[in-house]
Amino acid sequence: MIDLSGKKLFLFDLDGVLLKGKESPTKIGGTRVFERIRSQGKKLRIITNNSTDTVEAVRRRLGSQGIVVAREELLTSARLTAEYIARRYGAGATYFLVGEAGFAEELDSLGLRRARGGRADVVAIGLDRRLTYGKLDRAVRLARGGADIVANHSARLYMARRGPAIAVGPILRAVECGASKRGFAVGKPAPLMFEIAMERAGCTKRETVMVGDQEDTDVEGARRAGIESILVRTGVYDGRARTRATAVIGSVDELAEMI
Repeated sequence: MIDLSGKKLFLFDLDGVLLKGKESPTKIGGTRVFERIRSQGKKLRIITNNSTDTVEAVRRRLGSQGIVVAREELLTSARLTAEYIARRYGAGATYFLVGEAGFAEELDSLGLRRARGGRADVVAIGLDRRLTYGKLDRAVRLARGGADIVANHSARLYMARRGPAIAVGPILRAVECGASKRGFAVGKPAPLMFEIAMERAGCTKRETVMVGDQEDTDVEGARRAGIESILVRTGVYDGRARTRATAVIGSVDELAEMI
């Protein structure tokens, strides 16, 4: 079993750990362990590959389920991807969106502009539940014409209300395949999101632990970032496959007795 006595920063995935389902979420847990972490003067961050909503929308969704978090405690792949594009390509850079309204709102809030015509600086890819052939085809054409490909993340699945559902990774790979070029993914399992969370919290790798429900994103991302990880069985991971996580527990609130 993992020793959490020296941990000062707890990173939590969202879907499959705290909530299940986007449109009509149900709570899995979080209240007890969050209270325990805060009562001991420790820090927490929710780091989610959510690419369809703004930070404020996710925060409201959590609040409606009794999970209250401050804005600085919530990092979404949509916001971090928008920040990455604005920093890398500059204010006023143009993008073609494969994604939904929340991602577009984050991009627009940083001064990025929708592409018009046959050129763009970036093809920005998030989860798109109204994806069409025409949109994919235009994304590929723009990427072949010089646009870079930047995705929220490369995960295959996320935990929807009815079970694991297709995520951003397969969409990213379709555009990469058509354009014959690789894209850059910001969210898990890339280490960038973990590194940003630790930097903003002022904590080291040794002081940090990740709690998630997916081997491919949460555990692998934690490994790449050099931190320990804990898997819960309430999401994509069902306990049957071998894992590289430091520990496996039934649900997130079991951590309240371990800290």
